[in-house]
Parts: sequence; C-alpha cells; structure tokens
Amino acid sequence: MTQATSDAAAASFAALTHKLDYLDEADARRVRDAYRFADEAHLGQFRASGEPYITHPIAVAGLCADWKLDAQAIMAALMHDAMEDCGVTKIELIERFGAPTAELVDGLTKLDKLQFSTKEESQAESFRKMLLAMARDVRVILIKLADRLHNMRTMAAMVAHKRTRIAKETLDIYVPIAHRLGLNQTYRELQELSFQYINPWRYGVLSKAVKKTRGNRRDLVDRIQREVELAFGAADMVVEVYGREKTIFSIYHKMIEKNLTFAQVSDIFGFRIVTRELLDCYRALGVLHQLYKPLPGRFKDYIAIPKANGYQSLHTTLVNPVGTAVEFQLRSQAMHAVAEKGIAAHWMYKTQEGAGAEASPQQAAVWLQSLIDIQHETRDSAEFLEHLKIDLFPESVYVFTPKSRILALPRGATSVDFAYAIHSDVGDHCVAVKINGEAAALRTELRSGDVVEIITAPSARPNPGWLNFVSTGRARSKIRHYLKNMETEESLELGEKLLTQALRAEGLAMPPGDETSEGASGATWQALIRWGGNRSKDDLCVDIGLGRKISNMVAKRLAQLMAESGERPDALTLTLGRFADSESPSHGGVVIDGSEGATMQLAPCCKPIPGDPIAGYLGRGEGLVVHTQMCGVGRRLFERDSERWIDVSWADEPTRPFETAIQVLVANGKGVLAQVAASISSAETDITHIEMGDERLGETAELKLTLAVRDVEHLNDVLRTLKRCPVVLKAGRVNP
Repeated sequence: MTQATSDAAAASFAALTHKLDYLDEADARRVRDAYRFADEAHLGQFRASGEPYITHPIAVAGLCADWKLDAQAIMAALMHDAMEDCGVTKIELIERFGAPTAELVDGLTKLDKLQFSTKEESQAESFRKMLLAMARDVRVILIKLADRLHNMRTMAAMVAHKRTRIAKETLDIYVPIAHRLGLNQTYRELQELSFQYINPWRYGVLSKAVKKTRGNRRDLVDRIQREVELAFGAADMVVEVYGREKTIFSIYHKMIEKNLTFAQVSDIFGFRIVTRELLDCYRALGVLHQLYKPLPGRFKDYIAIPKANGYQSLHTTLVNPVGTAVEFQLRSQAMHAVAEKGIAAHWMYKTQEGAGAEASPQQAAVWLQSLIDIQHETRDSAEFLEHLKIDLFPESVYVFTPKSRILALPRGATSVDFAYAIHSDVGDHCVAVKINGEAAALRTELRSGDVVEIITAPSARPNPGWLNFVSTGRARSKIRHYLKNMETEESLELGEKLLTQALRAEGLAMPPGDETSEGASGATWQALIRWGGNRSKDDLCVDIGLGRKISNMVAKRLAQLMAESGERPDALTLTLGRFADSESPSHGGVVIDGSEGATMQLAPCCKPIPGDPIAGYLGRGEGLVVHTQMCGVGRRLFERDSERWIDVSWADEPTRPFETAIQVLVANGKGVLAQVAASISSAETDITHIEMGDERLGETAELKLTLAVRDVEHLNDVLRTLKRCPVVLKAGRVNP
C-alpha cells in the first residue's frame, strides 16, 4: 500500500471515529481492532474507482454509525466482505471477535456462485440467505442496506451494463425492503440513484426542470414558511418547520401513473412540521387550517392508523396564498425519527412516546416472522423471491377483525389473504366470509375500513383455485405448501397400493419395513431405491402414484431382488392379486368412490359416472386419470401407451354426486329454460353449468348442460323426465 492510499484510509477511519462517540471506550477499542483486521485482509485490493478497498467498509460502518447501531454491527460492517473476498473463515471471526459478530458477517456473505446453474438462481439464493439471517437479526439487513447505498453512491466508475443491472436489482428488492423497514431517507436515496442509472436521460431532463422550478418558486416557498412560523409563534407553539421537495423518481412515477406533464405535477414542494409531543400534532393541524383553507378529501391520519412499516404522520393539503395546493406533514420528534430511520430508530430513539416510538420495530418483527413462515414452506429459492416481491408491495389497505384489531394488507388483498394473515389454520379451513356483516365471495378484494369475519369448518381444505386471486406471499406459500403435502400423501397411498397389487401378480407379498430396516428386507429396499434413483421408499411410491414410474416394472425388479435373497412366489398370494385390499373383486385395480384428491381425477373429455365401464391411465407426473372405456381420447392413449393403463372400478356406495354432460334440443319460445330447469330439478339433480348455442333466435335451440348425478341409472331417470317435457324435442348424453 502506498503512503497516499494508507493516508486516505486512515483519514476516512478518523472520520468514522468522530461518529462513534456514543460507544463506550471498550466498544470503541473493539471497533478499532475490527478495522485493523479488515485493513489487513483487504491489503492490496482496490475498487473500480482506484481507491483502496478498505474505504468501502469504512463508509458502510459510517452509515451504520449514523443510525447509532451497536459495536457488533459496526464491526460486522467493517468486515462484511472479509469472508467473501479475502478467504477469512467464520471460525477465525468467532475466535477473534465473538459469535454474534461472526453470525452477522456470515449473514451478509453471499453464497458461492459456483453452486448455482444460473445467475438468477444464485441471486435468489443470496437474497434468501440474507433475509433469513435478517429474520434472526435485523442488523444484517441494516448493514446490507448501508452497503448497497454506498455502492450506489460510488457506481460511476463501473461499466454501463453493470450499473443498469445493479440499479434494477436495487429498485426491485432493496428499495422495497428499505420502505418496509421504514428507512425513508435510505429508501428515497436508493430510489433516486437507481432511477438515475436506469433512465439517465429522463433523470437529467427532470433534474433541470426541478432546478428551474425551484428558482421560480423560491419567493413563494420562503413566504409560506414565514407565514407558518409566525402563525405558530402567535399560538405559542414550539415547532420545527422544514421545506420538503419531491424526489425526481416520485415526480416521474406520478407523471407516468396519472398521465401528467411536468407542469401538471402540483405537489413538487411541501412542508414538514415537527412538534414535541403527539397531541401537539393535532393542535398544529388546527393552527394550519386556520391559516390556509384545507382541500376536502385530502386529509390522512397515519397517527391513528400507522402504515405497515410503522410510519406515523398527519397529511393535509392546503390552498396557499397564490391559489395552488401545498402538502403539509405533521409529526412528533419520535415519529420523525421513526419516519426517517425506520427500524434503525429503535437504536437511536429509546424514549417511548405512546405506541409510536415502538411501532416500527413491532411492525418489522411481524413482517420478518412472515418471512420465516414463507421460508419454511418454500424450498425453491426463485419461488421464495417471488413471494418476497409480492410481500414487499408497499401500498396497503387497513381492515378490521370483528374484535376491532387492525390488519394491514397489500392493495388487492382478498378475504383469503386476510384469513391467512390471522393464522394459517384459519386460512386452511375457511369456507365463507362476511364483509361489514354481509356475506361475500372469498375472492372479494378488501377496502380500507372493511370489517372482515371469516367462517371456518373443520373439514374444509385449501382450494387450488385460490392461487388465482390471493395477493400475499404468505397466503400463496401456505396454499402451495398444503397442496404439495396433500398431493404427496395421496400419491404415496396410491403408489403403495399399486405396487402391492403388482407384486401380488408376481406371487409375492410386499417386504416389511423400508430402507432403514435391518436384515434382508432393508437391503432389498435399498437396492430397489438405488435402481429407481430415488431417495427413499416413500419417494419411490410417490413416483408410482404420480405415474412417473410404472408399478408393474418396479414390481418385476423387486421380485427379482427378493428372489436373489431367497424369496419364492406363493400360490395364495397369486390368487390374492386378483383382489383389492377391501376384499371386493376389482382384478387388482383401484376402487373409485368420489373421495379422491389431487392425484386421482375423472377425465373432463368423457366425464365418467358410476355405472360406466372405466379404465385408469397413469399420466406422467399427473397421477391417475379415469376414462370411460368408450372414450376416444382414452383409446388413443391406450394405443400409444398401453403399459400405463390399470384396472379401476366403482365403489358400491360413492360418497358424492358426479358431473356429466347432456345435450338438449328444445322448441324455442317463452320460458323454455325455466321448464327445462324445472324438469331437471324434479328428477332430484342440480345443473352446475349451462351453455346455449348461437341459433337460439331460430325455431329450435340447443342447450348443453352439466349435471351432478349419482350414477348412470339416475342420469337415465333425468333424460326420461326431460323427454316428457313438452318443449324438449331431443335429449341425450354427450359422448366425446
């Protein structure tokens, strides 16, 4: 290291020590040790700008010191790149600086990119690791945000395509995280810098326009500030009045969102009033409303109902002396600390003022807990990132439980999102909802102020259709997790049944236990699992149940392995092979009773019902699909893939009605549909879907109806009843 670069690093560390006057002597000494360690580790490394690398960790530590973070966080900030870039191990850090600091550094270290197939996967996994570390200790994300902020400030030396990629990543992930944690200062600066690198030309044009406007309006802004200060002086109130300017990014966003020109954006300048106490905010509001006239409908009380990130303020828009609108934000000093520094204010501002001072850490803790829940149910890192992006969506609606508890949900959230926000058990078992005391559909979007009551039933289960309308990451991950588990359990049961029956056809009984068992049966299972390329016996049976493997082929291999260990076919077992577990003849097949779930479905092409001759097709990865034996689609599949077909039969007493399609030709006239519906109803069946042809203005019309019937006999009764109806010319079942 040259003398000049050494002096530069030392000078910047000297600047950092001035910010650490809130630490005691022992902590300051530990920070100095961490600096020396990091300086040594980064020796000979330089940034793209040519500066010694150590200047970056010092700057990150400086930003953390501005938030008054503790000594462990400042030490971790100084060493945050030591593990990734300098080959320093976690053990080494634990021995030298203690486990808490080492855990923080480890949480900040990205995973080795060589383990991943794509850059997107690597990025997603890095976020996943960082966010889980953050869920355990929020200081990880604060250091990470400080790291990203300094990188964004010093990105000019990088090549253009890298700048754009990093800026997009920042806007996608880090900006919303900063917003969720209430770090408004950091949020605004990251947003502004990202916009500057993604759209440099637009940023330049708008910057010039704002500069010009600032010059033109300077007199007006000064005049309003003087008048406001005089009004508070007359009311004998001590407040701080600040001028506030909208960021370039938010101006651009408003222009795009509301289709405005720059000249039409009215609230480029605003004012912030900071009072001493909470109640002073409301008194100050009265002073302002006496001074200037408020605009109706433009008042928001975020003190009574804080934003999801803990932000509290009163917002009001007033008409200024020259007739244009100007926004005022009013907040107490404690709220101001939370509004600017968010969760970092927990370290800065320890004095509690009502609920306000602690709102941000509490709100953040709720969100961090939801991250842990999503992580437990999502194994795929890209899916985790997708859920995270959904949950970082900043716009919120505020709704109430029947006991007046307030919940903040993303805009567009539905009753199902609300149910999962209360508890996963409420979401899993919800069947209906009342919004403001009236029954509503589960997919209804909630609005601020709605009182939502969820009705549950112990037997209810999540519906796959919910995934089409839920909007929170938590609800989405819980539903997917439940459906995956349900599919796995059903596939496992079906796979075990199919393998048992296929093995009986070989004259053998299923070996007891699994791959963990001792003795010959354990060794047989281990050999079969290795042959199949699976992780366990359960995994192999799930593959059979989903149709990824054919039970007959697996049974033949298992019979071969059992023969090698001395097992011989048995005549009685061969006979049993023709019977199902229920002892009812089904020729070794599967019995359908209507209680089948995700892994067994009735083909939509032929809609089989009890009484139809049927056969089962084990689709590749989609479980068992049941067709009628006359179905053309089924026949083509049989010709192409005959080994995937298995025998299936109907249970003696099915548990539910089954859907089937009929076609009805009617003489057109008044009240025809009502007469057809009455005939069907008299035959004790329900219409689940109805479709009318385009020729309904002619003498005849064709109706296609989907009915819920018990079996073939019930369907024949319905058709006979329909044919007796005077307006029906012809009625019959739809065959594919």
